[in-house]
Amino acid sequence: MTVVHIVLFKFRAEVEAHIRDKFLTEIKTLKVLSCVKSQRLVVGGPSITDPASKSKGFQYALVSYHEDRAALAAYQASSEHERVTQTYFIPYKEDLVRFDFEVDQVDEPLLGFGAIC
Repeated sequence: MTVVHIVLFKFRAEVEAHIRDKFLTEIKTLKVLSCVKSQRLVVGGPSITDPASKSKGFQYALVSYHEDRAALAAYQASSEHERVTQTYFIPYKEDLVRFDFEVDQVDEPLLGFGAIC
């Protein structure tokens, strides 16, 4: 059963653009980890939500897919994930929201995993 991992990132207001850009570049490299299902990891932003107040100030989002809870745990525990988050986000963080869920088996094809009947 696929696990979807969603993270919203908010940097402190004084964090310079080049730091945010480096974070985006580095976090995208995590898609090559074997615990990321089919290398499906997408990072987007800055937010285009209108009105902007609906995004609660969150600037960037990550969505990744994992085979199961164990694969998500392996992703979270990986040295690469630790390096990227500890170097390029945590020192500059204002806030973060994480939401993970398991996809119902019948919805797997909607994600491009398995055949559509």
